[in-house]
Amino acid sequence: MSRIAGAPISWGVCEVPNWGYQLTPERVLAEMHDVGLAATELGPEGFLPSDPQEMAAVLESHHLTAVGGFTPLLMHQEGHDPLPEISRILTGYDATGAEVLVLSAVSGLDGYDARPILDDAGWTRLLDNLDRIAHLAAEHGVRAVLHPHVGTMIESGPEVERVLEGSSIALCLDTGHLLIGGTDPAELTRQSADRIAHTHLKDVDSTIADKVRAGRLTYTEGVVRGMYRPLGTGDVDIAAIVNTLQGAGYTGWYTLEQDTILTEEPRGEGPVHDVRISADHVRDVLNASSTPMPR
Repeated sequence: MSRIAGAPISWGVCEVPNWGYQLTPERVLAEMHDVGLAATELGPEGFLPSDPQEMAAVLESHHLTAVGGFTPLLMHQEGHDPLPEISRILTGYDATGAEVLVLSAVSGLDGYDARPILDDAGWTRLLDNLDRIAHLAAEHGVRAVLHPHVGTMIESGPEVERVLEGSSIALCLDTGHLLIGGTDPAELTRQSADRIAHTHLKDVDSTIADKVRAGRLTYTEGVVRGMYRPLGTGDVDIAAIVNTLQGAGYTGWYTLEQDTILTEEPRGEGPVHDVRISADHVRDVLNASSTPMPR
């Protein structure tokens, strides 16, 4: 059975400093449950209690389970070992039952508006650390996945291919970040469905995405201008991607993500309005993909 989860970023909750107004966990988690989502990614550090048992209790009180979390991690820098931080995070996973460690290879700079380019030595360290982290996570019964992300060390199509060829780690298919980074997410799904273990479903206004890719807008400016859209209202072929994954026997989570920046406490429904549209769209696609073909 396919599993649909939420992510706090759809409510504007983000690890980036000065990202915008941050809603409370109580509101975000209650609205996830009201929309009918079964689980949530954990959000940035500080969003949920740091004590694993307290975190598990908060999720249970909202009738949600833990998928895992988006984990920005420095993995290419000489002299920096990311494994101690991963060990600490996995202790929390043991308590909450979270099953997916979603890694992004951060640049070491704040935010996602600029990044350096890796040299060969940096690539060697990054690929080696990805495999080390995947092995450590597997010892805890957790699947580590690499999340290509705008403004990180793994953004473009050639960089994604280098990870696929140089590491054994699975991928998080983020349909929005891949498109903005210049990769066709539907084509990548067709080519590498066996490497995809987790999915972030985003829809994108490609006109704004083109400006971000060309450097005419920063990533943050693109988000503010509405680059991310409710699923089914943008330019990503969500149905083709989901159908390919389902046909390949995908059993992972479909996490709904619409990166949002809030300037103040929302009036009226707020972000949950768009999340509801996205959830309904994915359910419709999944229901159609499971309908037997007429004879």
